[in-house]
Amino acid sequence: MTVIRLAALSLLLACGACARTLPVAQIAAAPKAETAAPHAKNVILFIGDGMGVSTVTAARIYDGQSQGETGEENLLSFEHFPNVALVKTYNTNQQVPDSAGTATAMNSGTKTRAGVIGIGPAAHRGDCAESLANHLPLIAEELADRGKAIGIVTTTRITHATPAAVYAHTPERDWEADSDIPSDQRVAGCSDIAAQLVAFPFDVAMGGGSREFFGADHGGKRLDAAADLTAGWKEATGGHYVTSAAGLGAVPRDGKPVLGLFSPSHMTYMLDRSSGTSEPTLSVMTAEAIDRLSSEKNGYFLMVEGGRIDHGHHDGKAAYALSETQEFARAVKVAMDKVDPADTLVMVTADHSHVMTIAGYATRGNPILGLVMNNDERGDPTGTPALAADGFSYTTLGYQNGPGAVRGARSAPPTDPKAAQQSLVPTGDIFNGTLNLAETHGGEDVALYATGPGAEGVHGVIEQNRIHEIMLGAIGAAPATSSD
Repeated sequence: MTVIRLAALSLLLACGACARTLPVAQIAAAPKAETAAPHAKNVILFIGDGMGVSTVTAARIYDGQSQGETGEENLLSFEHFPNVALVKTYNTNQQVPDSAGTATAMNSGTKTRAGVIGIGPAAHRGDCAESLANHLPLIAEELADRGKAIGIVTTTRITHATPAAVYAHTPERDWEADSDIPSDQRVAGCSDIAAQLVAFPFDVAMGGGSREFFGADHGGKRLDAAADLTAGWKEATGGHYVTSAAGLGAVPRDGKPVLGLFSPSHMTYMLDRSSGTSEPTLSVMTAEAIDRLSSEKNGYFLMVEGGRIDHGHHDGKAAYALSETQEFARAVKVAMDKVDPADTLVMVTADHSHVMTIAGYATRGNPILGLVMNNDERGDPTGTPALAADGFSYTTLGYQNGPGAVRGARSAPPTDPKAAQQSLVPTGDIFNGTLNLAETHGGEDVALYATGPGAEGVHGVIEQNRIHEIMLGAIGAAPATSSD
């Protein structure tokens, strides 16, 4: 025993620097045999489009207050997940990103330019020839080749940037139908996003955007007035095409793929839905997708997007964004109630943030969509709206830019919860000579929440393309080398 100790001491003295860099526990104890972590059979990636940290905080309060609580103590369903990381969202050519580049990073493991989908950063936006030489392998493509079922659920058009990043390759996110592609780029060999979806081996795809699949004879926008991509898809796959919640519920569980397109463009905001709506909610679509995918013996990959969170923010209307986040959290809860936590990795994140702020010194439990009411000098609620230096009240939620921009002297903010919050800078785009005001994305990190096999890889501050690596690692597949 003495000889062994002396030999160990000699080794340490010979490599003093090595000893200083090793943790004490590693020096003092012999290494233990590691038990291989269990692999996930299924992976579900939830993306709240535009669901930055301030959105999660405000939605947490909004959700709690809708249940009669003060709100601050509430937690959304995914905030109970044990593993959390911060994710850096920049594109290779933009400090503040767009959804096409960020969703591509998550699905391919490679950061890329804004505006492109499934295309590497060497190709320029809108350049078909360059894009054809720079296709990125997508996780859904790889998992489909491995025999896993693929599901896509969204509240936007199914051809919109985030859902399209699951299955498509295009140098321009706006090429959703063939009529969107300039003629010189069409002849170069690029296909529109809708055509790529019906050629992809998905098992479940649900969302809006039926207009991208039909010609004018059917109320769509494809070049051929008689076009009907869904008919060709049904003939090729034997699948079921549905257009309503009732139709979705009536589809037999026969193992055939399901394509649900429930609106011509994006699906209706939760706040604008009537009791007689024919559209399913995000939580209903999520439940249906999991029920169908769970019958696949090899497991599945499912991407669920709460896409209209983003649109509510772009409109500068916090109530819309928060109610969509609330429904997104319900969808996560539905998923957690259906899956086996021992064999399913569930990850919840955002592609980017927005410029909504939570400000002022509102008293505890103050309505999150209301005017700021402060406490008095003793720390008790005043019961009256606080006034800014200009003599007018102000709301807790506001935007750095967007449709609610104040021109000239400020007045009292609107109190209608569906109205746009006041903002500072009148940002927007020029379309046909008219300025269309729209709030912009934010560039700060977003959160990633995870539970299930492989969730231990979610910690610290990570690049967005690392999400792809974590998902592949969870199912026991060696990820390709990632690029920042």
